[in-house]
Amino acid sequence: MIYVASSWRNALYEGVLAVLRAAELPFFDFRHPAPGNDGFHWHEIDPDWQQWLPAHYRQALAHPRAEEGFRCDMDALKACDTLLLVLPCGRSAHLELGYAIGAGKKTIIYWPLDLPMEPELMYKAADALCLTMGEVLAALGVPN
Repeated sequence: MIYVASSWRNALYEGVLAVLRAAELPFFDFRHPAPGNDGFHWHEIDPDWQQWLPAHYRQALAHPRAEEGFRCDMDALKACDTLLLVLPCGRSAHLELGYAIGAGKKTIIYWPLDLPMEPELMYKAADALCLTMGEVLAALGVPN
């Protein structure tokens, strides 16, 4: 199973899932981890979550909904054999990438050709850095 790590704000995410779906590859979708489940959102704990200070955030991590969301994502991360990081993304997705590398899972970074970003030396730790979805599929072993 492929764990697709990215950002809620990534406009490319759904298109990546469509390509994986068309290739009949199993994947974990953090936005819809199960039927009727629209993923974890901080606003479920507090509508003013963007105004939190660090102490509020630390307290919120112990909220039952945060525990449930974390457990769902971590269970899928532990169960996957491959992690696909779809750029651009933020801290959570990069933490998931680091976990997957440390756990010895196959890791692929998808950095679309037209996406300007600051280079990152530690991306060398990933198994593949792909610039097109064709390259991603090849890294996943899908015949051309």
